[in-house]
Amino acid sequence: MELRDIEIFLTLAEELHFGRTAERLHISQARVSQTIKAQERRIGAALFERTSRAVRLTPLGERLRAQVQPAYQQIIAAVHDATTAARGISGLLTLGTMGAMARAVDNVVAVFRSRHPSADVRFREIHPPDPFTGLRSNDVDVAVLWLPVREPDLVVGPVLRISPVLLMVAESHPLGGRDSVSIEDLADHVVLAPNGPIPRYMEESLVPFHTPTGRPIMRGDRVSTWQEVLTTVAAGRAVALAQAEAATFFPWPGIRYVAIHDAAPSKWALVWSKAAETSLIRALAEAARDVGTHTSNGDA
Repeated sequence: MELRDIEIFLTLAEELHFGRTAERLHISQARVSQTIKAQERRIGAALFERTSRAVRLTPLGERLRAQVQPAYQQIIAAVHDATTAARGISGLLTLGTMGAMARAVDNVVAVFRSRHPSADVRFREIHPPDPFTGLRSNDVDVAVLWLPVREPDLVVGPVLRISPVLLMVAESHPLGGRDSVSIEDLADHVVLAPNGPIPRYMEESLVPFHTPTGRPIMRGDRVSTWQEVLTTVAAGRAVALAQAEAATFFPWPGIRYVAIHDAAPSKWALVWSKAAETSLIRALAEAARDVGTHTSNGDA
């Protein structure tokens, strides 16, 4: 089976529509149909169920996609890597960051650009409740995420930054006048909840579900973006936990950032897809290792 035939099969398996598959691959719909029929003849069974209203993968088609897709991605990444190596490190790397953590990679990006003048980095925002979708959809090549990340398809690279965790609270809130609080204090108040597919283990590492003595920490409004966090906290409906950089880069009328004296600091690292690793990604990781880890007090 030719690589192009595999691409056609995988694209149809995703789109489940012959017309959209043809449009996406810039080929004719007849070419898509002929390719799939040829694959089915070679295999000896149908890969898709076709009706006048829908296209669906057969169980055999599902099995073939599950086995072929990772190998296809690795081949594409290997070819890209070889091409890049042949002409030196060049191209555009898309780096996903959250809020103020875009500043956590300033030194790393500066070193990367100085070493590889034919390469560049562009930034794309990632929202905390949805840390992995951009990597898995290839919208970003590398992301700066807080740890732990325990996903078998993702690689955790160098740690860039270690940041204290602070409490975001309205000035009028009962905790708003405190100089510091403890995790135990959170059981008496409502904490914002993320509105997205963040794994429970990752959420818990930043915002525990229970205090050290076992008391539950209540979740309140579900928020998707940093703007929603700021406005909800300022309204006094809930408190939130955030890295110390937020206090520097996101001051907000009516909000205070209060120390949490027993909260573990957050570690932020480069993370990328195992199947999509390239020489560009490795070069950025090498720059990060050479720059080293910065321990933050909320500064740039």
